[in-house]
Amino acid sequence: MKNQKICIVDDEPKILRFVAANLRSMGYQVSTASSGDELLETYDLISPDLILLDIMMPGHDGFYVLEKLRKFTNVPVIMLTARSNSQDKVQALNVGADDYLTKPFSLDELFARVNAVLRRSQPTIPEQQLTNSSIITTGEFSLDIASKRSWINGKEFKLTYTEFSLMEILALNLDKVVQHETLLTDVWGPEYRDDIEYLRVAIARIRRKMKEKLTNKEEYIVTYPGLGYMLKSIQVVES
Repeated sequence: MKNQKICIVDDEPKILRFVAANLRSMGYQVSTASSGDELLETYDLISPDLILLDIMMPGHDGFYVLEKLRKFTNVPVIMLTARSNSQDKVQALNVGADDYLTKPFSLDELFARVNAVLRRSQPTIPEQQLTNSSIITTGEFSLDIASKRSWINGKEFKLTYTEFSLMEILALNLDKVVQHETLLTDVWGPEYRDDIEYLRVAIARIRRKMKEKLTNKEEYIVTYPGLGYMLKSIQVVES
C-alpha cells in the first residue's frame, strides 16, 4: 500500500536527496530530517509510517533517538550505518529497531527492507472484522491478531510491529515448536532465513519486556536449542 509516509533522518544532504527521490518514485510520501533532535521535535507533525534512521550523526546518535522514540511509539524503524559492526546491529535491535542496513546499500535492498517492514505493520484482518475469536490467551498474556494489540493482566502491553509479528506466529502455533527458519522467513523475509542473530535478540527483548509486567514466574517462550521457539499454554490459577 503506497502513499505511506517515510521519514529519512541523516546528516548527509546527498543521501537525504538520493534516498528521498527514489522512495518518492516508488509512490511513498517522504519527509526528511537532518538530525535526531529535529525528528523528535517534529514527530507529531510528520506522523510517519516508517523511519530510516542514521546511527552516526552530530549531537545525539541514532541509538539515543531510537530509545526516545520507543518511549512513546512503536513506529517501524530501519537503522542506517556506514559501519559494518555486528555490535552496532545487536545494539540497534536491542533498543527496538525493526531492521538494520549498512551503507552503501543498493536501491533494491533498500526497497525490499522498506516493503518488508511496512508489510509487518499492516493489520492482517480489516477493522470491521474484529472479533473475540482473534484473541489468543495464555496465562496472563493475551494477543489480538486483528488489531495487533496485546495485554498482560488486562493492561496493554506494547510491542513493536516486528515483536508482535513474532508473537503472532508463536501464538497461532501455541504449544508447537516453530523453527528458526520459519520465524526468520515469515517475519523478516526469505533472505534472513540464516540470520539467527535477529531472532535471538528479538526473543530476548520480548522476554525482558514480559518479565517486567508478569506477576507469575513462568517462562512463556521456551527455547529449543538448534531448532526453534515455542509459546506454551499456561493456566492461570485463581487465588
